[in-house]
Amino acid sequence: MGLRVTTASVADGDKAAFWSGAVSRSLVPLEVHPHTGRPFDGLLESHRLGYVRISTLEADAARLSRTAALIARTPRSEPQVGVGLQVSGRAVLEQGGRRAEVPPGGLVLYDTARPYAVDYPQRFRTHLFHVPRRLLGVPERDLRHASATAVGPTEGCGPVLLPFLGVLAASAHSYPAPVGDRLAGSVADLFSALIAQLAPTRTADEPGARNAHLVHRVREYVDRHLGDPDLSPERIAQAHHISVRYLHRLFEGEGVTVSRLVQQLRLDACARELARRGRTAPTVSAVAQRWGFVNPAHFSRTFRAAYGVSPREWRSLPHGEPG
Repeated sequence: MGLRVTTASVADGDKAAFWSGAVSRSLVPLEVHPHTGRPFDGLLESHRLGYVRISTLEADAARLSRTAALIARTPRSEPQVGVGLQVSGRAVLEQGGRRAEVPPGGLVLYDTARPYAVDYPQRFRTHLFHVPRRLLGVPERDLRHASATAVGPTEGCGPVLLPFLGVLAASAHSYPAPVGDRLAGSVADLFSALIAQLAPTRTADEPGARNAHLVHRVREYVDRHLGDPDLSPERIAQAHHISVRYLHRLFEGEGVTVSRLVQQLRLDACARELARRGRTAPTVSAVAQRWGFVNPAHFSRTFRAAYGVSPREWRSLPHGEPG
C-alpha cells in the first residue's frame, strides 16, 4: 500500500499547513514555507520498500526546514539518512555549514538527526529515499562529510545510483514484500558506498578505516544471526576474535550499543512481518520466536515501548500510511 496526497482541494490559506503535516507524517517533521507571493500547490506520493521509505514530492516553489526545535520535539524518532534525487527544478540543500546546489538529474545526501533546509526556488519534482541510519554501518565522521554534497549523473557513484533510484521510485509500489526487503538491502549498501566515496580518503592501516571495516563486518554478522536467541555481545565478540570491551568501544561512535542494535533489528524484522497481509499469517508468538525473542511477554513490552502499540494492534494498522 502507498500514500497519495494532493492539496488541490484545500483552501489556499491552509495549503502550506496541510502540506507541512503530510510531509512530516510521511518523512520526518518539517516546516514548509511557500515562497512569498507565489501560488502554492503540491502532490505527495509515498511507499514503503522494506525499511526504506520512498516519497515523491511535486510542488510549487518553497523552502522545507528541519529545525533543531523539531528534532528536539521527537527525541525517540529514529535518525534517517536521506537521499534526494532531483527530477525537475533546482534544489539547494544546507546542512552543517555546507551548501549543495542540485540541478535536475543530480542527487544530494542529508542526515535527519541534524538540522537542514532545502530551498526549491521554482516548481519542482523530487524523489526522497529515507533509510535508518543505523543500518548503513558508516562512521559519524564520514556521514557528516558526505552530507550536503551534490552528486551528478557522471560523478562517482552517480552513473550507477541515479538510474537505479529513478527506476525504484517509479516501481516501488509493485514489488511483493520479500522482493522489497531484498531491494531495501541493496539501497542501504549503495548509500553506504556513496558515503564512503564522498568521505575523506584514508589508508587501509588507519584506525578509522580498520574500525569502520570491522563495524561493517559485525553488522553483517548480526544480520545473519538475528534469529538466534543466543546472539549476544559476548558471542559477537568471540566470533570476531575481539574482547567485549573493544566491541563496545567500536560502537561508541555509532549512536547505538550492540545490544540495542540487535534489539532494534529484531523489532524491525518483527514489525515488517506482522504488517504483511495474508491468509496464513503467522501468530505473534511465532514471529517473535523466529526473530530471537524467547519470552512473549518481554517481546510485547519491548514492542510497545518501541512502536507505541502492542504487536496485535500493530498488525491491524494500515501500514501503507505514515504513522
